[in-house]
Amino acid sequence: MSLDRRDFLAYTGFATGLLVLGDLPQSLAQDTPPPGKPKSPFLEGNFAPVHEEVTADDLPVIGKLPAELDGMFVRNGPNPQFPPKGQYHWFDGDGMLHGVRIQGGRASYRNRYVRTAGWEAEAKAGKALFGGLADRPDLAKVMAGESPFKNAANTALVWHDGRLLALWEAGLPHAIRVPSLETVGPYNYGGKLKHPFTAHPKVDPETGEMFLFGYQFMAKPYVQYSVVNSQGELVRTVPIDIPQPVMMHDFALSERHAIFMDLPELFDLRRAMAGKLPLWFDKERAARFGILPRHGAAGDIRWFEAPPCYVFHVLNAYDDGDEVVLQACRSPEFPDILEFGTAHPSDEGGAQNRTVLYQWRFNLRTGRVAEGPLDDRSTEFPRVNDQRLGRRTRFGYAGQVGAGAGFSGLVKYDLNKGQAEQHDHGQGRFGGEGVFVPRPDAAAEDAGWLITFIHDDAAGKSELVVVDAQDFKAKPVARIVMPQRVPYGFHGAWVEGKHLG
Repeated sequence: MSLDRRDFLAYTGFATGLLVLGDLPQSLAQDTPPPGKPKSPFLEGNFAPVHEEVTADDLPVIGKLPAELDGMFVRNGPNPQFPPKGQYHWFDGDGMLHGVRIQGGRASYRNRYVRTAGWEAEAKAGKALFGGLADRPDLAKVMAGESPFKNAANTALVWHDGRLLALWEAGLPHAIRVPSLETVGPYNYGGKLKHPFTAHPKVDPETGEMFLFGYQFMAKPYVQYSVVNSQGELVRTVPIDIPQPVMMHDFALSERHAIFMDLPELFDLRRAMAGKLPLWFDKERAARFGILPRHGAAGDIRWFEAPPCYVFHVLNAYDDGDEVVLQACRSPEFPDILEFGTAHPSDEGGAQNRTVLYQWRFNLRTGRVAEGPLDDRSTEFPRVNDQRLGRRTRFGYAGQVGAGAGFSGLVKYDLNKGQAEQHDHGQGRFGGEGVFVPRPDAAAEDAGWLITFIHDDAAGKSELVVVDAQDFKAKPVARIVMPQRVPYGFHGAWVEGKHLG
């Protein structure tokens, strides 16, 4: 995809960094894998891609689907169209959407690639054209004004203003038609979106506004924060000043504030050009948390320091008098199992670097920070009932990290009582993120279901399971058998039936 200079700098900031480096040996422009490079573990087992796009109706159901469950569960994830050009990491694969439409106690399935410009170019060429995040950048593409990385649109989804967007945090979102899952194309809010779009925007359940940010590695400002009103118009963008470029995957939203995490997973372009991993964790650098009034100016942000750590995913945040409370899955360092090209996805990681649900309290009056774990089990991909996002919630949900490649179960947290209960997927069965779907007109916060894809290793089959959130330890109320294997993926969304026509 050809980009003009302004757009290229806005979306990657890469060319500016090359000017700093000066002339480099041509050998560093190559991304040929080293001799004897082992096959990526992210291309094996249930990480391996599927290539057929299928549509199937009247799927077999074990149990009974709730009659009032009406909508479509859609999950995004990486699914490379062709064998990789060089190194391959889980983050690199082309986005593929797996959707299950549930209505009247019946279910249908379809999966579709997100047809980005990079996907279309590779489909035409019949091979991979882009290197991955662990490869040396292709200088020929850079100097031609092209991004060395493909917008894979493979990470997450958000429904806002009647539109489903497939997200990849280093570029534009892609609009998706529902229920067909056909790709409409890149979406830039009428040209107003001038920065990358996070994989984890936050939609306020009361105002209907969507809050988002974008980070980039070489062009300042490294972070920008934008607000989209309930009518789908991008109405403001605010620069967020941080001293160094970092990987900032998620952020948080309370009723009055946005919370940004300047954590010590740093980007160094010189490392990339020397054939090393460009991202590295600086154990000597403090974690910083910036708290900005939702509609504040750049100068209104306040920064709080805490011991170094990494956070991929936020559970929730809320205001409590003079304090802003943040709840997220925290690890002392960048998670071992996601190091680029260095670890196997079935490794649980060292006991000293486990990811656990954690809480910070930032006092806006005194500047004090209080922090500590909320649980001792290892969990990730936390979710709340999105109807309570930004407000204090009693319940939270996450995937239980086990010895296998996916989550061995789901965890339900009672944050008021400091207790948790677990739903186990069963021997040899591993799943993904549990998305909370509220019952229609529910009064109780936990009245609803957790929905996730499961892969049964022994049977070699995939299912969509529906778990009653109020009877959490029980077997799923329904298991929908998929017509083909569904590889492990990232994040999902529930689209209500009234939006599906």
